[in-house]
Amino acid sequence: MAAAAMARSGQGLAGAAGARSGAPRLGLGGGRAAAGWSRPEPGGEVQYCAELVRKRDYEGFLCSLLLPVESRTSAFALRAFNVELAQIKDSITQKTTGLMRMQFWRDAVEGIYCDNPPHQPIATELWRAVKRHNLTKMWFMKIIDEREKNLDDRAYRNIQELEKYAENTQTALLYLTLETLGVRDVHADHAASHIGKAQGIVTCLRATPYHCTRQKVFLPMDICILHGVSQEDFIRGKQEKNVRDVIYDIASQAHIHLEHARSFSKKVPVKAYPAFFCTVALDDYLCNVRKVDFNIFHPSLQRKSTLLPLHLYIRSWKKTY
Repeated sequence: MAAAAMARSGQGLAGAAGARSGAPRLGLGGGRAAAGWSRPEPGGEVQYCAELVRKRDYEGFLCSLLLPVESRTSAFALRAFNVELAQIKDSITQKTTGLMRMQFWRDAVEGIYCDNPPHQPIATELWRAVKRHNLTKMWFMKIIDEREKNLDDRAYRNIQELEKYAENTQTALLYLTLETLGVRDVHADHAASHIGKAQGIVTCLRATPYHCTRQKVFLPMDICILHGVSQEDFIRGKQEKNVRDVIYDIASQAHIHLEHARSFSKKVPVKAYPAFFCTVALDDYLCNVRKVDFNIFHPSLQRKSTLLPLHLYIRSWKKTY
């Protein structure tokens, strides 16, 4: 965590010295087609990002609404960036296409830090966020690099591999969110590391029924092997005890990370708490999956929580995470 803290206190705009300035340039090498977008009305980039997040990451949308106003638009841009990358894997039929789209975003980030972003609404808003908050370039690149590696359709070999993926995607996103709040603190970083891992694990669990409909399973193989469960068992929607034991073990790991993150909450600056309100949705899912005895295919787990906005408001009012 010390290394992360050193990196985050480093140079968000270091690469921009001597760079060109001016209006954002046109898309990089066919980037418009690769990224899949239509140009919004002038000045509509914030609305574009917020609407994308509302449709594709509703929980993230609600959490962003609870951020201070000076951080909110930047948070929408960060989450829209994350959504854009996350949906690449499910929207391609050939890995080469995915690699091209990842490269577009890699080039876009390079352009952003040279004050020369492409004319793409998310990229434009990210450029403004970087200028506004001096965001660290490394975290953007980590998200892109890790999601690019994840284009391969294979299960995680073990829980540690899943946690590494979560650390380089969800945790990196939290680090950037902390920066929009003006927080650069080792204890906040430590909490973000555990919460990001919990987020990644829960996301993997929640997506399993959907992936199974596409004949794919990404759950850690070591835990499946431990309980004698095959990928075919999940694809067929089996609900035997050993299948539920796999889910129990994985969900328990997410719970442990949340408990670790809260164990030193008194050392975390209160200013950082809004970045961690995503824990409300994680608690909600882990509680619900326990209620259905870790049957990951139970219909109740696929429904949107109508009480989530209320729970988020209560958590923000109590100033806890």
